[in-house]
Amino acid sequence: MLYRSGQLVLRPVVLLLLKCGITWKEFIDLSKLVYVQVATEEFGIRGRPTNVSRASILTGISRKEIARQRARLAATAPVQLDRTDDATRLLSGWHQDPDYLDRAGTPLPLTERGPAPSFESLFGRYGGDTPFQTMLKELKTAGSITVGDDGKLIACRRYHMPVPMSDENIRLFGTNLFDHASTLERNIAGRKGQRRFEGYATENRIRPADVAEFHRLINERGQRFLEEIDAWLHSHRATDPAADARPVRLGVGLYAIEGHLPEGP
Repeated sequence: MLYRSGQLVLRPVVLLLLKCGITWKEFIDLSKLVYVQVATEEFGIRGRPTNVSRASILTGISRKEIARQRARLAATAPVQLDRTDDATRLLSGWHQDPDYLDRAGTPLPLTERGPAPSFESLFGRYGGDTPFQTMLKELKTAGSITVGDDGKLIACRRYHMPVPMSDENIRLFGTNLFDHASTLERNIAGRKGQRRFEGYATENRIRPADVAEFHRLINERGQRFLEEIDAWLHSHRATDPAADARPVRLGVGLYAIEGHLPEGP
């Protein structure tokens, strides 16, 4: 059951990551970092961080790697993933390799074929084992490269993103999923008396003709409810909190449910 639930949780996350061009290797790198962070911060005794040995037992990660990941977390610079996909490696080379830059350091427009500097020669250096035409088509389709009036290829992004999305929308996905998942985890594994409100209503046998009416209902009633909550939150906003009391973040989220769960064992 835990394995199946994990599949369901990861499915929308992986869908977004793939749209952002994050490969499974980069996801492993990110998840290892988060494993160490959570084991360190959430499983300590008497408020102290978990020691390296216990963090290693909890996560299955070696003590040496625990120390390395903790150093990454403690660094002042934001943690960066090592981008590993062929498309991003090619685009990064286009932005960094002096043979493919003009005097101002801007990626040169490239002919599709021919001697260096050309897209063909760039692909030979950084394209990996992806077929040439497959790579070219993918980069064009995603808008990572475009074709200029003179027929030359122009680099539009440094990192490949199969489905363009704004940073704000990606941030909203992360924060909203975090809030909902945190409430679910607290209610399932938390102590009695600390439960947060959480509920849902679903039915597997609704006529397709009634879907539009359902959306009108929740759009109207849901918006009305959220406006009522927003008014309450605004009226209780701490304008001058006590020096020893950090303000609390409160809120509620609503979301529509549509579609059957993915099939699986």
